[in-house]
Amino acid sequence: MKKLLASLSIVALSAIGLAACDGPPVNRDASTPLTAVDYVDTERYLGRWYEIARFPNSFEEGCEGVTADYAMRDDGVISVINTCRKGAPDGEAKAAKGRARIVDAASNAKLEVSFFGPFWGDYWVIGLAEDYSLALIGEPSGRYLWILSRMPTISDDAREQALSDLQAMGYDTDALYWTKQPPVQ
Repeated sequence: MKKLLASLSIVALSAIGLAACDGPPVNRDASTPLTAVDYVDTERYLGRWYEIARFPNSFEEGCEGVTADYAMRDDGVISVINTCRKGAPDGEAKAAKGRARIVDAASNAKLEVSFFGPFWGDYWVIGLAEDYSLALIGEPSGRYLWILSRMPTISDDAREQALSDLQAMGYDTDALYWTKQPPVQ
């Protein structure tokens, strides 16, 4: 009985501790429904993406020159390698390896991503250029958001269009952090 009570106490304290942890702030008006794009051609989506902007989050603190590389595995799961360069676009590279699975096979636009254990997070493609040169990635809570591009920089017109699209989806685009990328060679 003492062991059971001790175990329950540890579980209760852990739950309280997790509840007390602050996650990223919500930067989206939830009264605007969030929808994913109608369809993503997975083969066209695979490959390298450069992070243009993001909502600040603890796992990318101090990251610049961020890239995401997606590749299809033999088992149908997508491998994910996110690379962060600490402090500057030419800083020391740190890679995080994860996996993604499609949860809406009709559109391929709603995925879940995991970087450790059995924990999965939503990854929705909420905007996608027709030529797959730019993608907007979000999730229903409004805590996470990314603007991704096939190139390290985007034009002013593409930036303004992305901001306009995100604002129409209820996002506070003033909260975006604009990632520093190396100059285009």
